[in-house]
Amino acid sequence: MNRSAHTPDTSAAQPLAAATPAVISVSPASGSTSGGNTVTVTGTGFTGATAVRFGATPSSFTVNSDTQITATTPSGTGTVQVTVTTPSGTSNQFVTYAYVTTPAPVLSSVVPASGPAAGGTSVTLAGSGFSGATVVRFGAVSASFVVNSGTQITATAPAGSGTVQVSVTGPGGTSNGVPFTYTTAWVPVLTSVVPASGPAAGGTTVTLTGTGLATANAVRFGATPAASFTVVSDTHITAVAPAGTGTVPVTVTTPGGTSNGISYTYSGAPALSGVVPSQGPTSGGNTVTLTGVNLTGATAVTFGAAPATSFTVVSPTQITAMAPAGPPGPATLTVTTPGGTSTLPSSYFYVNTPVLTGVAPPSGPLSGGNTVTLTGVHLVEATAVRFGTTAATAFTVVSDTQITAAVPAGAAGPTDVTVTTAGGTSNAVCYRYLPAPVATTLIPNQGPTSGGITLTLTGTNLAQATAVLVGTTPAGFTVVSDSHIVVDAPPGAAGPLDVTVTTPGGISSPVTYNRVAAPGI
Repeated sequence: MNRSAHTPDTSAAQPLAAATPAVISVSPASGSTSGGNTVTVTGTGFTGATAVRFGATPSSFTVNSDTQITATTPSGTGTVQVTVTTPSGTSNQFVTYAYVTTPAPVLSSVVPASGPAAGGTSVTLAGSGFSGATVVRFGAVSASFVVNSGTQITATAPAGSGTVQVSVTGPGGTSNGVPFTYTTAWVPVLTSVVPASGPAAGGTTVTLTGTGLATANAVRFGATPAASFTVVSDTHITAVAPAGTGTVPVTVTTPGGTSNGISYTYSGAPALSGVVPSQGPTSGGNTVTLTGVNLTGATAVTFGAAPATSFTVVSPTQITAMAPAGPPGPATLTVTTPGGTSTLPSSYFYVNTPVLTGVAPPSGPLSGGNTVTLTGVHLVEATAVRFGTTAATAFTVVSDTQITAAVPAGAAGPTDVTVTTAGGTSNAVCYRYLPAPVATTLIPNQGPTSGGITLTLTGTNLAQATAVLVGTTPAGFTVVSDSHIVVDAPPGAAGPLDVTVTTPGGISSPVTYNRVAAPGI
């Protein structure tokens, strides 16, 4: 229908009424019957809230936003509904808060009991009922903290002045107060801890160096107090390490606060498992590798009663050491670290240096291949036999006094034969490489079948002759020089025969000797 000009238009949009508040959650959802706990109420439509009730009991509160309120619980019992009231109405969701009879925390000590006014001191609170702690206060100022257990809290003191009461608030309420004094004394400073490691069992005496140490009232290895400590001066403290594990900071506390931390490492006890090589000369000087665990920080390595000439810690599982001199026989290896001492009984053997007295035969051909017998003492551990610098083709240790060896090829002339064992390398005995003999002429080169005449054999390399054969028959002979041999011609059948000379250097090429039959009648 038609509207007159003065008739109001009621079809225009009208402002919407504010929504009734809604409560979604309460955190924490329980607390002490004595009240006083701070809880966070989450939901919607909280702007302009006029009341927050726990059951029928109103609480003090602060509206943080349209979706969050912080409230302080009143005293109460049982489980009650939490509601929020605004000008738009009261929430009706059944979100509850449970009153519990959790006892209030009890604070028995605060260590250290003082610290600098600037704050920052790490303080250990001891007592009971700390589980679920929500606030630690130094006076009226909240501190950052970590709940270590139901009986211990570590807190960082905030800045402050004078003496204040430290308290802990938990689901059961707020604890008694224990005093903490803010001081204007200098905070101690540590610069070194010597030694910087020790056994897990503790007991190591450690020297702490720094400044501002004269009024120390506590020395800690991590969170554990030193077994004891003595203030030597303003720059030195001696302390006995308590038992512990891993790497921990060592700190000193004075009325001025707690120092910086210097690392101290609890070392596991060393355990040796092997040694390579396991033997060496009585003169020492060889390098030995020790294996095991927890070898880091080794302070001593001994062979029997003698300290290693030198040693290097390669890793937590390996040490290289130079063996000292020692008597023949077994020696016990010992390694000492800050974590303790480990031994390997009779694990290293000192071996006498081998001694050679002879080689037989004393000479042989350039081509080698012949077998010689070496005699001497301390040969049983032989690892090498050498002719000059050339290793024997093969060798066999027959006993502690005898070795047989296959001679390698070599150059003409004398060479040194040596034997090497873990005890070292022996003295040298002489072996001579001989060239093969050469026969060039035979005078006379013929004779009667009855033998009995003397022949002169000329050639080279004849001095070491061991046999002369006329055909296959050994002949008597006399070596006149390296180039002449006088041979007794044996009897035999008529005909030509090869005459050869044998020496340790080999067998000569033949020259011909002709037996002639007596003329017939």
